[in-house]
Amino acid sequence: MNKKTVKDVDLKHKRVLMRVDFNVPMADGKVTDDKRIRAALPTIQYILDQDASLVLMSHLGRPKSASDSEFSLHAASETLSALLGKPVQMAPDCVGPEVEKMSKALKPGEILMLENTRFHAGEEKNDLELAKQMAALGDIYVNDAFGSAHRAHASTTGVAKFLPAVSGFLMEQELEYLGRAIANPEHPYIAILGGAKISDKILVVETLLSKCDQLIVGGGMANTFLAAQGLNMQDSLVEEASLETAKAVLAKSGNKLILPVDAVIADKFDADANSQIVDVDKIPAGWRMLDVGPKTISAYKAVLQTAKLVVWNGPVGVFEMPKFAEGTFAIARMLAESKATTVIGGGDSASAVKKAGVAKQMTHVSTGGGASLEFLEGKELPGVAALLDK
Repeated sequence: MNKKTVKDVDLKHKRVLMRVDFNVPMADGKVTDDKRIRAALPTIQYILDQDASLVLMSHLGRPKSASDSEFSLHAASETLSALLGKPVQMAPDCVGPEVEKMSKALKPGEILMLENTRFHAGEEKNDLELAKQMAALGDIYVNDAFGSAHRAHASTTGVAKFLPAVSGFLMEQELEYLGRAIANPEHPYIAILGGAKISDKILVVETLLSKCDQLIVGGGMANTFLAAQGLNMQDSLVEEASLETAKAVLAKSGNKLILPVDAVIADKFDADANSQIVDVDKIPAGWRMLDVGPKTISAYKAVLQTAKLVVWNGPVGVFEMPKFAEGTFAIARMLAESKATTVIGGGDSASAVKKAGVAKQMTHVSTGGGASLEFLEGKELPGVAALLDK
């Protein structure tokens, strides 16, 4: 993805309007996980080092109106201030005369945090009048919010119509690593797909099958493929409406698709359920598959040991429940020890490598679940398309 970055423009004494992804988890008015804020620090620091002033904007959650004070970015600005060891001013809104005045008063090295962009209905409608007001707060626009790049909103694409638009370092990194999986993958290239439903991921299944050497499928998705092969999955989650789709994928996938051969099954969907390990064609009535079994983990291992590139999106079991987490954590450990380039699509896969304590051993952990999935489907992301080409 050949897009201009912050290093391709002169920032000296400029006001930089930067879109970040500070859509962080909160509790009692405090940020409970600052990973996304930390991810933006390299770009923020670089901009400040160029003698520029910085105006930051982000959304947070899904507020109904501007009076939803629990969705204020005030706590995020305090967390950022603590991480940088310098003050971050908080604006009362993300547009308007007062905010414009604050942005124009910034001196080089100073930072202003705008209030939640979603306090304005025009944000999600990509309202160009709102985008124009946002653009008035800077001279150059930097997008470092990969997690929101799949949405055409005023703060992600609209602003780029009024200001020169370049990527930050996080965006650049995401495009580089996810881009490898799409444009120029190293082989053997192994993809791992989990999660509940085929219908959510059918496009990514088809795209990956056309590019990878083998596709490991686990989670609820695997149940539907196994049912499509004629197995009785009993009480397991099976997407009846996707059975024909699954049959069609199986028919054209050759021997690329790797499905579970055994499973950890439970007598109910519960952390304290009774569990046992059986082959996938021997699930008793009233039981359901909630994780892959040891034979399957061994089969995955044999394939992953050959890989030069691994892309993983979605857990292979109900890893939130300790009894049904081993399959997902075993993959995380295998990838941590692998010499391959390991790219983790955000969301649950990112949570899984973090929970397994091996996130730092991955080549790249994406900050965008939905965005990484759409990127892997081969779609052009609006927030990326809006940036200037090199």
